[in-house]
Amino acid sequence: MTSEALSGPKALGAFLRAHRERITPEMIGLPSSPRRRTSGLRREELAQISGISATWYTWIEQGREVSISPHTLARIAKALRLGHAERHYLFTLARVADPQQTPQQDGVNQLLLHSVNAVTVPCYLLDITWNVLAWNAEAQTLFAGWLGQENQPNLLHFMFFHPLAKTLVEDWPDRARRVVAEFRAETSHHQSSETMRAFVRQMTHHSEDFNHWWQQHDVMARAGGERSFRHADRGLVRYRQLTLHPAENGALKLVMLMPQP
Repeated sequence: MTSEALSGPKALGAFLRAHRERITPEMIGLPSSPRRRTSGLRREELAQISGISATWYTWIEQGREVSISPHTLARIAKALRLGHAERHYLFTLARVADPQQTPQQDGVNQLLLHSVNAVTVPCYLLDITWNVLAWNAEAQTLFAGWLGQENQPNLLHFMFFHPLAKTLVEDWPDRARRVVAEFRAETSHHQSSETMRAFVRQMTHHSEDFNHWWQQHDVMARAGGERSFRHADRGLVRYRQLTLHPAENGALKLVMLMPQP
């Protein structure tokens, strides 16, 4: 019985080797030969089309402790023709951020966007900077005066720039402080994203409140919990928040507010 490594350099090397052996020369435009002893690519061939030395690539496959830059790994992933899940797994094994990670609306499945309307409680879909990509009628009713009024609503912009936030959100100072701590926790997953860095710069520059709490470096998980609102027509309403991450794009968040008595 053999023990398979599930993480670390050995697991990375085994993953690369398995996928290298699945790529035939014909798939990448190389001539085939009847005398060829292997059906997949040779290490030297993969190294060449990835723009790295054969020796260095061999070390990676052998599971040696070598440093791999994100862009080098991206070239290897392209050469191996990895799909989305395979590419994500590769970068996770290597413990580096994917420079081509694009978890924005362009990559959102239309079925996922439409599924928001199938939910019967307030529901909305957020991206990495908390742009609201989709929302249902129940959410628009709860956030009347904000959702449906802007071309690209953003939850953090609402919390810190919209005049409705401080009257609608119960105990706004404490909730806003927690929101900043929750958002800081999520930025750790997108450290290589220029979109994320630019958004943080914008928020810290234009909102004194956001910048104040951001400088405290508090970190909290965006978990469930009670959410209370003082609605103009319905009075005090309470919910428990449920946040789900779609399997096809874990950077997105599907948020549902479950009514509480």
